[in-house]
Amino acid sequence: MAAQFARWWADYQEHHRAEGNQWCHVAGIPMIIAGILGLLSVELFRVRGLPVEAALLLVLAAGAAYLWLEPRLGGIMFAVLIAVYVGARLLGWKVALALFVVGWVFQFIGHGVYEKRSPAFLRNLAHLLVGPLWVLHHLTGLRPGAIPAAVSERPQQ
Repeated sequence: MAAQFARWWADYQEHHRAEGNQWCHVAGIPMIIAGILGLLSVELFRVRGLPVEAALLLVLAAGAAYLWLEPRLGGIMFAVLIAVYVGARLLGWKVALALFVVGWVFQFIGHGVYEKRSPAFLRNLAHLLVGPLWVLHHLTGLRPGAIPAAVSERPQQ
């Protein structure tokens, strides 16, 4: 799976070279995630009296996929998803919908105005999973299977 993920990552990088597009994704993808989780904060059933929401099931499924695709970065992404889920549950549906729509507007501005290239997910839906990991990498400097830049740049003693 590591080789397949490396190919997806390289292809995603290839579709996101323009700095303006990168920043549109850094802003838009978290908005989309928060919007989706807010909109899906709907109780489906109960387990031992505790509500189970569609958003929680999505977080668990995506978290499992991230851990399987890239354990190190995926573990951090899973924790971020849980935090966003907790916050998104507090959003009203109108705010969640606005975040979702505005987030997608950022994506299409990034590709149309800056990148001048169609989004990668139009060719491969796996990029819908890779995108959030790429944003996490972009914000933290953590790369799949790599040492954080802040650690690798420290002088040797």
